[in-house]
Amino acid sequence: MSSAASTNESSLVVSLVGGSHVVNHMYFMLLPPIFGALKADLGVSDPQAGAALGLVGVVVTALQLPLGYVADAYSRTAVLGLSLSMGALGAALTATATSYPWLLVAAAVTGLGIAGHHPAHYPLLAAATDPSTRGRAYSVHGFTGVLGFAAPPAIVGGASALGFDWRVAIGAIAAVGGIYGVVCLMTFRRAVSTDVTHPDPDQRPEDGLDVAAVPSRAARWFQSVLSSPAFVLLGILWFLTSVAAWGIKAYTAPLLSGTYGVADGTANLVVAAMLTTGALLIFLGGWLSDRVSAGAVLLVGYVALIGVAGLLAWGALPTVAALGVVLVLSATVDGSRPARAKLADALSAEGDVGKNFGLLTIGISGGGAVAPPAFGVVLGWTSIETVFGIIAGVGVLAVAMTLVVVSVGEQSLDGSTQPAK
Repeated sequence: MSSAASTNESSLVVSLVGGSHVVNHMYFMLLPPIFGALKADLGVSDPQAGAALGLVGVVVTALQLPLGYVADAYSRTAVLGLSLSMGALGAALTATATSYPWLLVAAAVTGLGIAGHHPAHYPLLAAATDPSTRGRAYSVHGFTGVLGFAAPPAIVGGASALGFDWRVAIGAIAAVGGIYGVVCLMTFRRAVSTDVTHPDPDQRPEDGLDVAAVPSRAARWFQSVLSSPAFVLLGILWFLTSVAAWGIKAYTAPLLSGTYGVADGTANLVVAAMLTTGALLIFLGGWLSDRVSAGAVLLVGYVALIGVAGLLAWGALPTVAALGVVLVLSATVDGSRPARAKLADALSAEGDVGKNFGLLTIGISGGGAVAPPAFGVVLGWTSIETVFGIIAGVGVLAVAMTLVVVSVGEQSLDGSTQPAK
């Protein structure tokens, strides 16, 4: 922990970053709850809706390393400010969209906003917390992120129940996010030391923000990544997990509406409850990872994903049973999040954590870029049940990849008990 970061300052930073995680993940989840409304109001097809959500993921993926470079070389809060302001603008553009091209512009701006939150959040948390409490800080960060994913379906469903349309719901998210952004950045400016908000001058790259130096720095980073096969495989596992998670987030409500006859508003509320359940089980997953093993927790989660997604893909469950099964669907992925972080920690050398997190984040956002448009095309060609059959298949691949990662990295994992960074 920075010498300037007191316990109170550390708690404040964890709270502010947690709130930012809620807001940014709300932006990431703007489109799935309104897929049906977009088709009705803008004439958007399923593949087009998936492509718009995929565009968000593409922008996020492309900007991870550049924005991480800015945060490391200049200012963490500058990147945070860009993230919060552009995210709110993207949400406002989404709420006012009148055509598909407009929606794509909104998606790109939203992606620009979302892209900055991880490059800013993790350095801020690392600078403000002691290693002995950092694992708990990251647990809070993960929990607030899942809550952010759960909020838009609840807001859209609640607005529908009160007689308001989707534009009011998305506009409310934009307003809340914009207000939070102002409060968050003002608090950082007034109450948090520069030791936390800016990198230590001695640790900044010698070339600062020299654009000409970026290619050589990127080449060195890729070389270090490729020297760790187990970590490359772990990055692929995070990508597969992200594909499954985005399939669940984006297409559970359409599954409930189309296959099980649940009203759209109710389906979105059930999705919100599902994501909240997953958020709560993050803490159970962390407890089990510390007391059993990260590999075992991952395997149980992915096997559960195969079973639950397979049952829903079957399409013949009674509606009440389908609702009950859906409630635990997100938990199969979210509950094992601390285990994935613990594997990453065990496979990372002390000086490689930042680079390795960049790789894993690219895997996460890459899944967000690929899954929605791919599943949208599948839905356009076949059925929603096929989408969930594919999600179950991704679970099979994740089980196999977990076994390989644990096997390849077994020597590193033995005796590793430090908290996830």
